[in-house]
Amino acid sequence: MPEASTLAGQSDALFFTLVALSVLFTVGVGLALIIFALRYRRGANVDRSRPINEHHLLEMTWSIIPLCMGLGIFVWGAILFAQFRQPPANSEEIFVIGKRWMWHFQHLNGIREMNELHVPVGKPFKLTMISQDVIHDMFIPAFRVHQDVIPGHYTDEWFQATEPGKFHFFCSQYCGTNHSSMTGYVYVMTPADYEEWLRRGGPEGETVTPGSKLTPLQEGQQLWNDKACGTCHGPTDSPRAPSLVGLFGRTVHLANGRTLTADVQYVRDAILNPENYPVAGYPQTMPSYKELTEEQILDLVAYIRSMGATGGKAPQTASATTAATGTAIK
Repeated sequence: MPEASTLAGQSDALFFTLVALSVLFTVGVGLALIIFALRYRRGANVDRSRPINEHHLLEMTWSIIPLCMGLGIFVWGAILFAQFRQPPANSEEIFVIGKRWMWHFQHLNGIREMNELHVPVGKPFKLTMISQDVIHDMFIPAFRVHQDVIPGHYTDEWFQATEPGKFHFFCSQYCGTNHSSMTGYVYVMTPADYEEWLRRGGPEGETVTPGSKLTPLQEGQQLWNDKACGTCHGPTDSPRAPSLVGLFGRTVHLANGRTLTADVQYVRDAILNPENYPVAGYPQTMPSYKELTEEQILDLVAYIRSMGATGGKAPQTASATTAATGTAIK
C-alpha cells in the first residue's frame, strides 16, 4: 500500500512499531514459557532445593520498561491523533455528502463530482462531510485517513497528497445492499494539470457535472434571496432577529441560558430546528426549513461564513442556513 499523504508515513511508523513490540513480547514470553516448561517439567533433573520467591530488580525491570514503552506509545499516538484531527489553517474545504450508494463532492469553485475527487499534489484539503441517510465512512487507504459520515452531524478529515496518482476510496461502514459499490477514486494531479482541469470545469465524462457553474457561496446567495432571509437578518441587529455578520466563531447566548460557539453544525441545526436554539433577547419566530437538501444547507453555510469578511456589511450572496424570519441564529 503506497504512502501517498503527509500523514501516511507517521501512521505507518506507529503501526509497525506496535506490531514490532507485539512480536517482541509475544516471542519473548512464548520462548520463556517453552524453556521453563521443558527445563522444569516433571522428572527433570534440576535443583529445586532453594526456589527463589522474589527478585526485586527483575520485577522492577519487567514492570518499568514496558510501562515506559506504553506511555511512550500513548504520547506518540495522542500527538498523531491531534495532527489527524486538526487540518492546517491553509486547507481548502471540500463539501462531501454520502448517500446510498454514492459520494457527492462539492468544490468551493462550483465544480461538483460524483464518486471521483480531483486534487493537486502538495496542497492540504479538508473534507466537511455529512450523510443524507445512514452512517457511512470515508476511507482513503493510501492516505491513511478515514472518518464516519453521520446523518445530521458534520464530521471532517483532511489530507495532503504527496504524489500524483489514482487512489481508491471506500465506504468502510456497512450501509446496506450496495455497500460494496460505494467506492471511487481520488485523482492526485500536478499543480499544472490541476489548473488545466479547473479551467475545463472538470474532466469530460459523466462522473463530473459542473452544473450551473455557480460556487456554493453564489448558490447560497440565491437561496438567501429566495427565502428572503435578509428581511430579518440584516447588516445590523433588529428587534426581530440578530445580524449574521461575523457569526462564525462567535459565542451565542441562548434564551435557556446555554452558550455555544457558532460553527457549521450550529448553523445547520438552527436552520432545521430553530425552536431548539432561541437566541437570548429575540422572539422565536423562525420557521423550520427542513425542505432544504444537505447540499443547499452547505451552500448557505458557505454564504453565512462569507459574512465575516465583508467589513461589517451583509454580503449579497446567500446561505440557506438562515431562514427568512429566523431568530435562532446569532
